[in-house]
Amino acid sequence: MKRQDFGCGPGCPVEITLDLIDGKWKGVILYHLQQGRLRFGELRRRMPGITQRMLTKQLRALEDDALVTRTVFAEVPPRVEYELSELGLKLRPVIDALKKWGDEHKARQAETPPSVRLRKKKSSSEKAVSTISG
Repeated sequence: MKRQDFGCGPGCPVEITLDLIDGKWKGVILYHLQQGRLRFGELRRRMPGITQRMLTKQLRALEDDALVTRTVFAEVPPRVEYELSELGLKLRPVIDALKKWGDEHKARQAETPPSVRLRKKKSSSEKAVSTISG
């Protein structure tokens, strides 16, 4: 996967980091690999919403970016295991912070009645429409 060349403005380090862990699945894969070495099938079972093709694609991208290492064992049938590289292990605080924030956000949403969440969503979309048309 080709990486972007960021112009290194004030937000550049954030852009670089987000570029490495972008998308729906990379962060989740990195989270599961924090628990240790896993085989492809184990990862897939932990993420029931991902397709085999997408998991393969995301693992390859993480491997290309040196965040994950892939070990192939010469056995029949072949066994392949994935684990965080040294560089990938350095992302642990970032992934843990994302999980903590997500847990807190989920708890806040659970405390807010659905009717209030719907009204908030409606009023923000109404503002967007009035901004566009105004």
